[in-house]
Amino acid sequence: MMVETYIVGVALAGFVILAASVLPELLADRAVSAPLFYLVIGAVAFSLPLGLPNPDPIANGVIAEKVTEFIVIVSLMGAGLKLDRPFSFQTWSTTWRLLAVTMPLTIAGAVFLGWWVLGIVPATAVLLGAIVAPTDPVLASDIQVGPPGEGENVADDHYDGREHEHEVRFALTSEAGLNDGLAFPFTYAAILIAGSGIVGTDWLGKWMLMYVGYKIIVGTLLGLFLGYVLAELLFRFSPTTRLARAVEGVEALGGTLLVYGVTEFFQGYGFIAVFVAALMIRHQERSHEYNQALHDFSEVTERLAMALLLVLFGGTLVTGLLDPLSWEMIIVGLVIIFILRPVTGAVGLVGASIESDERATIAFFGIRGVGSFYYLSYGLNEAQFPASRLLWALIGFIVLVSIIVHGITATPVMKALSTRGNA
Repeated sequence: MMVETYIVGVALAGFVILAASVLPELLADRAVSAPLFYLVIGAVAFSLPLGLPNPDPIANGVIAEKVTEFIVIVSLMGAGLKLDRPFSFQTWSTTWRLLAVTMPLTIAGAVFLGWWVLGIVPATAVLLGAIVAPTDPVLASDIQVGPPGEGENVADDHYDGREHEHEVRFALTSEAGLNDGLAFPFTYAAILIAGSGIVGTDWLGKWMLMYVGYKIIVGTLLGLFLGYVLAELLFRFSPTTRLARAVEGVEALGGTLLVYGVTEFFQGYGFIAVFVAALMIRHQERSHEYNQALHDFSEVTERLAMALLLVLFGGTLVTGLLDPLSWEMIIVGLVIIFILRPVTGAVGLVGASIESDERATIAFFGIRGVGSFYYLSYGLNEAQFPASRLLWALIGFIVLVSIIVHGITATPVMKALSTRGNA
């Protein structure tokens, strides 16, 4: 029986990998996203009497954390390698607005909904806020920035952000790249509150010094340093042997794991370091052709891992993940997706030098995905939180709705922006 289960698992993994290789091409320019198909594959596979193990994320908490952690860091490297826009506070102004205004307001709103509407304890409510903070444009690839050099003029160091379709893509990609790391302090706040209570004597000071100050600074500095070192190595040595050419781009994965591991060793935020390092690599040699090889390998790794994870997520949907859902939780989930994020996004973009429909698009596409799964599994593995199954049910529902709604609407919305003549 064990052998049969293993064989079924291998066959399923092979089928998913094949699907991941052909679906993007088959679904190009269609109002259906590949993640929806992966969910269906998982739901069907785990509904059949194939002997597959239960993909319960609570029973397999450590596995859920490590798998989602890997996908997040690979996605962060891929996102950073795509961004052509020169870094400055002016050209990245839309991103700063989303991080400094939209993200804290979203967290505060989610905490309120969890504490006062659902009646969960403060620590769990804060964890809910942290969980819904990170966005994930990988789940709707039609709204993210394209490969290096595609779209924005990489030779123009005075890019003014007026290519509006690309402003939408850039804002959503760069926001996701940074808020994946910046959600960590709020996760740690929930963990500290769970340990000492919200009126504890020292959690706030420790949180500010260690989890807001030290870890962000170390993550940023190590990302800059290691990204510079990696860029020097990557662009100074061109592959000359057949074997070296055959594995072109694999350095993206090696660099991702190295940057993340070193930063975590020094207790910095590895997510921030990986994204910053990717930006350094991209901008060290912005016109070098090897950027494409790095991006392509990173994207292939990311999409294969994402496909397998979504198949498992589809399996959880048919094995009881959403069973604890109540009408109150469904309403809260819909409010987070369709009211909280759009409203806080609009507030954050007030005064931004982009058109109203671009602001509305950026505010609406607050896609939730792997980052939310990671922070939830991490938090539950680090501390005891009441109502853990309720949290998984709520987040599972939010991600499911996000995949469906944002996945279906991404292509027509971006087409509308493009045909309007602003791209």
